[in-house]
Amino acid sequence: MASASSVSQPDPPVAAVSQPPTSPSLEVSMDTSSLLPPSAPIMDTARSAGDSPVQSASHKDEPESMETDAVQSEKTLQSQVDVDSGIDTMEVDDVDQQRAEAKRKRLRTPVQCTEDARTQMLSTLGRILQVSFGEQQPDRLSLQHLQLDTDNEDAKDLLSEILVEVLVLIQQSAENPLKGLQRPAGHSSTSPSKYTSHSSVLPTRQFPFDKFQPEQCRETDMINYLLDCYERVSLEERNSPKTASAPAMCELLSDVRGQCVYHTTLVLRGRFSVNRVEKKSSSLLLAFLLNDNLPPAFLSELVFRTSDDPDTFTHVFEPILRGLVLTMRRLSFDTHDYKQPLVVLSALCDIKVGNTRPLCNLIVRQSNWLPEPITQAVGMELEKLSFLGPFFGLSVFADDNTKVVEKFFSNPQMTAANARLINDTLQHSMQFAREELFKIMHTILVNSETRDAAMAYLMAGVTRNQKRSQIQTDERLVCGDGFMLNFLFVLQRLSVKVKLDKVDPFYLNNPRCCLSVKDDSRLHATSAQVAEWVAQLDNDPDHRWESPKFPTECYFLTLHCHHLSVLPIIRKYQRQLRAIRDLQRIIEETQNLESQWRDSPVAMRNKELLKRWKSQVKRLQKAKLCVDSALMDECLLQHCLQYYATTAQLLIRLVTPANKHPTLPLPQAVPMVFASLPDYYLEDLAEFILFSIQYQPGVLADSSMNDFVTLLIVFICTAHYISNPYLVAKLVEVVYVLNPGVQRNTQQVNNTLLNHPLALAHLVPALMKFYTDIETTGASSEFYEKFTIRYHISIIFRTLWEIPVHQANIIQEANSGQQFVKFVNMLMNDTTFLLDESMDTLKSIRELQELRENKAEWDKLTQEQQQSKQKQLSQEERQCRSYLTLATETVDMFHYLTERIQEPFLTPTLADRLAAMLNFNLQQLCGPKCNNLKVRNPEKYGWEPKKLLNQLTDIYLHLDKSSKFAEAIANDERSCRMELFEDAVLRMVRAQIKTPSEIERFRTIQGKVQLLLIEKNQAEEDFGDIPDEFRDPLMDTLMTDPVVLPSGTVMEKSIIVRHLLNSQTDPFNRQPLTESQLQPGDHLPSVHSGIGCT
Repeated sequence: MASASSVSQPDPPVAAVSQPPTSPSLEVSMDTSSLLPPSAPIMDTARSAGDSPVQSASHKDEPESMETDAVQSEKTLQSQVDVDSGIDTMEVDDVDQQRAEAKRKRLRTPVQCTEDARTQMLSTLGRILQVSFGEQQPDRLSLQHLQLDTDNEDAKDLLSEILVEVLVLIQQSAENPLKGLQRPAGHSSTSPSKYTSHSSVLPTRQFPFDKFQPEQCRETDMINYLLDCYERVSLEERNSPKTASAPAMCELLSDVRGQCVYHTTLVLRGRFSVNRVEKKSSSLLLAFLLNDNLPPAFLSELVFRTSDDPDTFTHVFEPILRGLVLTMRRLSFDTHDYKQPLVVLSALCDIKVGNTRPLCNLIVRQSNWLPEPITQAVGMELEKLSFLGPFFGLSVFADDNTKVVEKFFSNPQMTAANARLINDTLQHSMQFAREELFKIMHTILVNSETRDAAMAYLMAGVTRNQKRSQIQTDERLVCGDGFMLNFLFVLQRLSVKVKLDKVDPFYLNNPRCCLSVKDDSRLHATSAQVAEWVAQLDNDPDHRWESPKFPTECYFLTLHCHHLSVLPIIRKYQRQLRAIRDLQRIIEETQNLESQWRDSPVAMRNKELLKRWKSQVKRLQKAKLCVDSALMDECLLQHCLQYYATTAQLLIRLVTPANKHPTLPLPQAVPMVFASLPDYYLEDLAEFILFSIQYQPGVLADSSMNDFVTLLIVFICTAHYISNPYLVAKLVEVVYVLNPGVQRNTQQVNNTLLNHPLALAHLVPALMKFYTDIETTGASSEFYEKFTIRYHISIIFRTLWEIPVHQANIIQEANSGQQFVKFVNMLMNDTTFLLDESMDTLKSIRELQELRENKAEWDKLTQEQQQSKQKQLSQEERQCRSYLTLATETVDMFHYLTERIQEPFLTPTLADRLAAMLNFNLQQLCGPKCNNLKVRNPEKYGWEPKKLLNQLTDIYLHLDKSSKFAEAIANDERSCRMELFEDAVLRMVRAQIKTPSEIERFRTIQGKVQLLLIEKNQAEEDFGDIPDEFRDPLMDTLMTDPVVLPSGTVMEKSIIVRHLLNSQTDPFNRQPLTESQLQPGDHLPSVHSGIGCT
């Protein structure tokens, strides 16, 4: 054998080998005795043959000879390589000498195998390892130069030596020696893998993913060869099942698998590397994993055979994990490549050895598993620096990753059909990624050794993103929207099997709770009250704080994650829609005025502004399309809905004694375990339902909606359980939006709610009470916000009025007490204000329209003045639409209520004010200044004067069943004029909005009022001037039923009661005052006698 050049001494663990000579086939000899590890039980070829849980084989005891130890020693010598020292450096003479000594030992060992069996095993070994031991063959490497004694030497004894020789040959050859081999006869490919090449016998596996190509080096060729050898074992077993099942052959095939795995480990550790700098950030095996072309069971066996040696295991798999993280950072949903790292990581985590998962243990030991925060951007650090951050960070949001928007949404004007198709594609991608993320996290959680680390990561994902709940969030400090939605999905899946019975409702106040809510407003308690309650629990000997268990922690983590993920995204989405609408409106208005500024000095600036605004609209529309694909995902919304259903159940349980089915009314005292909860628990639930109803009503077709229905009824009808009235208003808004007249496709849920037994008995009085209670909330914007809330209640009442049971409840409530009087009083207040404001804005609109149409006057204005007037007109139009919408609904409510209910409207407290309101608005519609209400395109604002006149006059007719109403009309000194009634009759006749009989009835009312006015005037003449002591100090009218206030002031009872309906205070000193504190003025002198004496 020719002498090989010496191998220079390397820096461990990488060995440097000199350039191979011209004839590598003559210079690849190497003695493996110098590569033995001091102690490595998993490297024992004989033992490894049968220990793998993945690939098992039948073993049969064979007779042992007196030289078994020598055989075993030599087999170990031939099968192991020192995992610490690398390839030892030695002169070729020493290599030859040690090889000869190993050969002599083998020859002294008796072979326990028949000649035919040995021949068959050698033939099988040659096919699998692709080598020949004799003459050169075109489809195999010739190892004739090794001078192996194949006649006397066992095939298993040759295995390790052959593998080492082939690997060294690959390393030392200028070109891969396997390249020139021909396809073996009868074989279509070297292995049955779908990824191996079918074009040649070359052991190069296919790599279909361009982004996951392997490094071009000798080590890659070695791994290719070892993997193909491993897979050819399976081919042998399939092609010759009977032969492969023989004990000796079965053991040989198992040994081949074990040695292929073992030598792959050596390659990965650099034991065959020459002049190659090891890459710490990646692994040679990573490309094979990402291209899914490893033989079945190879990965599991690799884990099994290395897991007993921590150093080897870490050295093999840590680069793979680092490479997966780095790879994931470069990927997005713009291609399907993102799937591969997720699937690989999931598969790695799932591999078990005994009762443990070695890869899970290794992952949580990584320094970047949960790195400590180093800046204020604790959330963003979690996404960018943690091990799982890049995996959870997969996102379709434009703010997170621009690749998706550039590929799918470059044209924001795409058709709805195309948008749906793209959304379906992206949603399937997101669902796949989230399922894999759940598998990964679930696997780490169920592995007992890594459970605490997994919970710490889940806790960090929530606690480090608390700032996402703020209205104005610095998004540079927190995780992105995509990360949070993926994180939420995992928590939702983990919470699916959590039973509410296992959830500790006291957890948030538990000293060992990891979630902080101390700065959050509570449902019905202050921070001081909560602290006092917790202190009482601490001192209560019967109370014991439970140690937080997984169901409790997981449930509350999921609840808080909703607050930090899907709810902020919903709010941001709605702000985005408003921004698009506002920009489009500004663009439209500016373009409409182009004729006015085209030739002005500001023309260039306006053109630049238009260009900028259009660019912003396009960018926002692209971002909106991205959000649509993420947020309009029915699967995501369904999971949220189902989880929030359990939240509804939990909240109801906390306020229902003994956890029974809820009954109303609830106890007056609010349980502190409920009162101490953050109020956003309920607010988030309501906001989510509102969003779903508006944008994805299809998700409401779920049985879990019954829980929401119960929750809505319970807390609307028990509003005092919630401190924030706007939170109750949010629940009312949900009921309003469920109305089919407001939102289609909600008929079923709306029917369920309105026909619920609790709603049938309690909803009407609760809504009436809340209608009045919302008058004062303490907020600076309460005056305007109350109109929107009352509008929602008005729409609900209109629906209730159509249901006989609820209509009967309304009538019963109207006839039974003071609550209805307060309700009608607020209704009158709103109607008066809204109609007044509507009329005023209509007059302003008319004036501005006339000014704009008067070209002479309009041209006198400067361009700035013209633009100012145009903006004023737009603002007036918006306000007019709003006021008329609200006013129309309140008048409509008056109309249908007075048709069936009259007496409560005619009480002394209400009758005069109601008549005055009707008279004033009738004067606005029919008086001399009614022409000021004529505007261009009245339907644009919802202005229907004929309908309004018809409803107002109907109310007159409805209430004319008692003489009290005519008296109330006659008492109105501001608007009551006989001419007014004449004008009204003329307009009704002209507009044909009343039948002749109805007009005649209206004239009858006019006649009654006229007679009463004559009597009233006569009485005033008879009485003369009224002394001051008999005048009401507030309204300066004659007192007929005086009462005494606690301050000593005497007032007319109907006037002070009317005032108390609006404000429970003394009108003169603002001290609290209720009707029960009023004292009758029986001791006062008779008004009529006093006036007569005077």
